[in-house]
Amino acid sequence: MEEFHHLSVLAQEVIEQLAPRPGGIYLDGTLGGGGHSELILEKIGPDGLLIGIDRDQSALAAASERLRRFGSSFKPLQGSFGDLAELLKREGINALDGLLLDLGVSSHQLDTDERGFSFRLDGPLDMRMDRTCGDSAADLLQECSEQKLEQIIKEFGEERWARKIAQRIVQVRQETPISTTLQLADLVAGTIPRRFHEDRIHPATRTFQGLRIAVNQELEQVQQGVTAGIAALKPGGRIAVISFHSLEDRIVKHLFREAATGCTCPPRMPYCVCNKKPHLRILTGRPIIAGAEETDRNPRARSAKLRVAEKLG
Repeated sequence: MEEFHHLSVLAQEVIEQLAPRPGGIYLDGTLGGGGHSELILEKIGPDGLLIGIDRDQSALAAASERLRRFGSSFKPLQGSFGDLAELLKREGINALDGLLLDLGVSSHQLDTDERGFSFRLDGPLDMRMDRTCGDSAADLLQECSEQKLEQIIKEFGEERWARKIAQRIVQVRQETPISTTLQLADLVAGTIPRRFHEDRIHPATRTFQGLRIAVNQELEQVQQGVTAGIAALKPGGRIAVISFHSLEDRIVKHLFREAATGCTCPPRMPYCVCNKKPHLRILTGRPIIAGAEETDRNPRARSAKLRVAEKLG
């Protein structure tokens, strides 16, 4: 089996906020290496059930091995957390006591050159969470119009130099396909003027982020997964979401606020006609972030933000 390692961020904070109960039914929609799931399983005991979803076959295999000692209390499923409503229906599960989504890319995916997520390792420009389907990042670079590439890099990567980068990609691909990670990283670094290179951030960081989000349709998955997750919770059940960049966090924040909002009638109305009632209580006014000890141990935790909410009765 392919070796899989991943450091789970904000692990203790997740357990404190999710507060898993013995015998409960929980879902880890982004299973990864199984670190968070292991902690949840230890709390829910032999009568509980933890469903782990992941698109990555390597993650599922590694987590299944790690969590084998929990027997039938752990149920791995391959799929996307955006489809969790369908996956739960297929398993005959009507409601959850808790749900975790740890968004983003695992340490294993970043540190494995053939996955194509990292601009620091030379490998095929893939970036697919599920390597069995869909277009790779190299496919997008070859097939998308200059306008579409600019949109992806600007909107998903939040890159100010998106237009110049897209123009350069189109120029280069006319001569040779852009098919490796270092090829793209060097192209981006050479396109952005050196005086605008940041000390702690590689110049290709935002371009890689934009392509990865586009390849995996990540923002659509967040929208669908969080919405379905809220709907699947029992009264008193909790949803915890860890995001790693502002685009994801903004979606989670908006969906939580929308679900926690009651009457939206204008103040001049003598009585409510919208009949809208809140069905979520936000438990984290501000997102929880990693402390200095964790960020020293795992620098990738620096950008992690944890938001938690509870389903109302």
